[in-house]
Parts: sequence; C-alpha cells; structure tokens
Amino acid sequence: MDHRMMARALELSLKGVGQVSPGPLVGCVIVSPAGEIVGEGFYIFEEVKHAETIALELAGERARGGTAYVSLEPHAHHGRTPPCTDGLIAAGIKRVVAPIEDLNPKVSGKGFAHLRAAGITVQTGLMREEAAQLNEAYLHYMATGRPFVHLKLAVSLDGKIATRTRDSRWVTGPEARARAHELRHQYDAILIGAGTATTDDPSLTDRSGLPRRRPLVRVVLADALSPDSQLATTASEAPVILFNDSDLRALLKELGSRSIQSVLVEGGATVAGQFVDAGLVNKVTFFIAPKIVGGTDAPSAVGGRGVEMMSEALELENVTVTQRGKDIEVSGYPPGNK
Repeated sequence: MDHRMMARALELSLKGVGQVSPGPLVGCVIVSPAGEIVGEGFYIFEEVKHAETIALELAGERARGGTAYVSLEPHAHHGRTPPCTDGLIAAGIKRVVAPIEDLNPKVSGKGFAHLRAAGITVQTGLMREEAAQLNEAYLHYMATGRPFVHLKLAVSLDGKIATRTRDSRWVTGPEARARAHELRHQYDAILIGAGTATTDDPSLTDRSGLPRRRPLVRVVLADALSPDSQLATTASEAPVILFNDSDLRALLKELGSRSIQSVLVEGGATVAGQFVDAGLVNKVTFFIAPKIVGGTDAPSAVGGRGVEMMSEALELENVTVTQRGKDIEVSGYPPGNK
C-alpha cells in the first residue's frame, strides 16, 4: 500500500509542472486509519497553499490517526505559508511517508525533525530515485545555486544537425518536435548561441499548449540581435537575455540569481561543445531521425574541444530510449548527475 500511495503522490505532483518554479513539485495523499484515501493535493505557486494543506483540508477530521504520503519533505518554517508540519501535527496525522529530504537550507531535515519531535512516525527512502528525478532541477538548483542544464539536440542518423547549407528544418518529425515542446514547458529558460540565432531566426517559444506560471526566458550567447529577428520583436511578450560572457559558470550563476532553476540548451554545435567541455551538462536528450545527411561540411551535433581517447568519451548513465514517430528519443545523465 505504501508504494501505491507514494506513486500517487508523485503522480499528483506532476500536475504542477510549469507552474511551481522556483519552488518544487509536491504532491500529497492523506490516508485514513481505515486505509481510505480521504484527501489529495498538489502544489501550484500562484495558489500559495501547499499540497499538504490542500489535502488536509479535503480530509478534515478523517485525517486524524492517518498517514500522509508526501513527495518531498514538508517544510517547518514560516515562508509564504505557515509550516506544513504544523498542519500535519494539528490534523492528528500519526505517520508521514516522504521519499527524500528537501535541499532548501530553510527546510533540509528540519521538517522531518519537527514531525518526529511531535511524536509522528516518519519514514523516508520509499521511491527515492523516482522522487529525486522528478525534482531533479529543483534539487540541483538548491544544492548549487545554478540552474539544472539539459542539453537537447535533434540529429540525423549520422550525427548532423543541419545540411552543409545550414538548412535544419526539419531534422525530426512532428512527434519528436511535439515532445521537444513538452520539454520546453518543463524548463524556466532556453539557451542558444549567436550562430543559431542568426541562421535559424527562432522564436524559442513554448508551444506545448500547457499552462505555465512564467514565460519561457530566451537566453542567447551573443552581443546583439538583429532588430528584425523573431527574438527581438517578441521581447515584450517573453524575456530575452543576451550574454557575451564566455564564462559559462558565471552565466549560470547569474541565471540562478534570477530564480531560474532550469535551462534547456538547444544549440548549436558550438554552444553544445562549450557546455560539454566545461562539464556543466546535467542531462542529455538526443532526438535521432532515421536520415543520412552526409557532407563533410555539414555541422555535427557537438563541437568544442572534445576528447582525445574514446575511453574519455562522456558515457551517459540511466539511459532511456523512447520511440517518437519515426524518430528515437535517447535521454541520460553524465556520471554524477543522475
């Protein structure tokens, strides 16, 4: 039963995708002593109330003596809302199951300690990996102060991102492109280089059709943009930030200071190579189309310095492979970035 209820709490938390940053995704399930689900909730930033509060309000007196399944450690400090731990204690909850600690310094470990001090049984670790992956961007941001970097590229079977004439529309099919917009929806910012901005003149918008709290921030590694470009002419609709600093760590630190907890790096090859060479990629997704482009002068996916020996190549872990129409989505994590 514990596993099923925690899976439900994680499922509920996903309803907040695109609507919680810079906070975490949180879902909560309240189960009565008789084993009945009596309250559910999930967090959305603008609605202020936390998942636990919403679930407890729905449960009412039926929560007394029951169990709360929460996808992340409940907070015990006064922020935008009163402590969720106070609510759980006042409701008479006897047991709290939460998979992982919240790495926010204001929360970390304090929520669990407050609950235990009140005599509530606290169980941690259940579905730890799933919960950590679900909030991977938030946890990385809290641990480092830098946004989580996800490198996303669309490539041909022979590793090209465009033809020798720099034509890149479209490498992949509609299903993969729709999935790419789902990824954009999950992120606070999208980043490209000056070359991509000039050659493709992209709008870099989230066309998933899903609700989001803040507009997708467009970041370009360039000194300037053409005033007629799509990015320049839509700057009043969604932010555009230009960076001419070649220090990527400084760039990420600056984005972090602006409460941007996640960045989707979409290209091109020069920018991808810079991030890979600097060891700043936390996750990788390649959409691979069954096409052969050819051409010595056709750009490959990742530029930069690269490695000298195949044994030094960046080998991804926790790899998943998913069919997207005719294309294949391959995602994984560099070592140490699960």
